[in-house]
Amino acid sequence: MSGGETALRGRATLTARIARIHDHCADTRSLFLTLIDGRHLRFLPGQFISISIPLGDETRTRAYSIATSPEDRGPFEICFNMVAGGRGVGWLFERKVGDTLEFTGPFGAFSMERAPAVEIGLIAEGTAIAPIRPIIRRAIETGRAPIHLIYGADRDEHITYRAELDEWAKRALNFSHEIVIAPAIRLHERLGDVADERWIAADSDRSRQFWICGVGPGVIKLRDLLRGAGYERRAVHYEQW
Repeated sequence: MSGGETALRGRATLTARIARIHDHCADTRSLFLTLIDGRHLRFLPGQFISISIPLGDETRTRAYSIATSPEDRGPFEICFNMVAGGRGVGWLFERKVGDTLEFTGPFGAFSMERAPAVEIGLIAEGTAIAPIRPIIRRAIETGRAPIHLIYGADRDEHITYRAELDEWAKRALNFSHEIVIAPAIRLHERLGDVADERWIAADSDRSRQFWICGVGPGVIKLRDLLRGAGYERRAVHYEQW
């Protein structure tokens, strides 16, 4: 632990202040948070925090992945979208710059400390790009093997950080990405088709490692697609929201 950092491995409650708000589109927002004691949150790419959300009649706890990288010395970011009837996320949308919130963490084994020596495949949908984003950056900075992201959403405006992904693809010779737009009801099916074509049908190489993040049972189907094709179970990392 260095002087300006705190290693948060337990479940102590921490308080952060909202330093900035960014709206990606009408229903997708990022909050940029700073610890009120001035220290820097220490975490691994892909980890999440659990935010305490007071709703009057109850207090809910919701997990939100950290969308920024540990190397970023400014505020850390969480990204989320509005969900119909979602009281917890509705509370977050009501927050203003200067407001504080309480959380515990970071937590989670869906992370990357250093890039593996083998090719990396990533699959994300919508705001589930949040934990994948710092994983990509860590992989670019610590590895040389190819990195490919398949990123899907129900419409184009729900593809967040697109300019950044395009810039990484220009600067990093080993990173590439493709965008999949499909109706929500068919999105996981389309993501599976693209993954099948690229990582299963294209060759017999089964040494790759994968990081998959998304919402609902479609994530498990993507996991099982890759494992069923011969990739090792431990090589297919996944997080289901």
